[in-house]
Amino acid sequence: MQDAIQNLRFKCLLLIGLVSIFLLTGCTNWKQRYDALNVEHQNLLGRFELERSDKSRLAERISQDQLTIMELQRQIAEGQSAAKASGFGGDVRFDAYAGTITVTLPNAILFDSGQAALKKRTTELNNIRSVLRQQRYSDKQIDVVGHTDSDPIKKSKWKDNLELSSQRALSVVRYLIERGIDEKRIRAVGCGAAIPRESNRTASGKARNRRVEIVVYMRGTG
Repeated sequence: MQDAIQNLRFKCLLLIGLVSIFLLTGCTNWKQRYDALNVEHQNLLGRFELERSDKSRLAERISQDQLTIMELQRQIAEGQSAAKASGFGGDVRFDAYAGTITVTLPNAILFDSGQAALKKRTTELNNIRSVLRQQRYSDKQIDVVGHTDSDPIKKSKWKDNLELSSQRALSVVRYLIERGIDEKRIRAVGCGAAIPRESNRTASGKARNRRVEIVVYMRGTG
């Protein structure tokens, strides 16, 4: 009888020990899960605050850009030309819907026929560089877009008009970067003869189609 009682006590103690081990292990797992969730929660809070701050800065920038666009529209409405209002001078177009300013330079003042290297005298391009460094344009994105007429490439090292227009745009981009324009906000685009301003049936139309356009995006892009 005594042995049976001792055996029962032993089994009870063993069961209690197993239960204790199970409970302790369970507590440890719950604590690990809590710690992991807490870390994840803190990370999410940090990301939320960062995104809210970024959105606030973006909203402020967009608001400032919109004010600049409205000011340009006001000046043009008062009779000033887009060129005078923008500060660039020359052949300037302002697209209020797209929020862009486009400055057009004829290829003849930048390049020799069939060439992509800039001429030594680039006064107009240097003036544009100076304006682009002004405060109101200092953080704006810029596209330099090369265009040609529809005449096929003949006596030239270029494969076609698309390649020629791309190389000319690239030459202008490199010129501007070398003179202080941040390379992160400017890119070269070649369009060849795809976007003519006038008909290519006349010599004057072809001359106007051979051009480089510098497009400034006035609205914030993030």
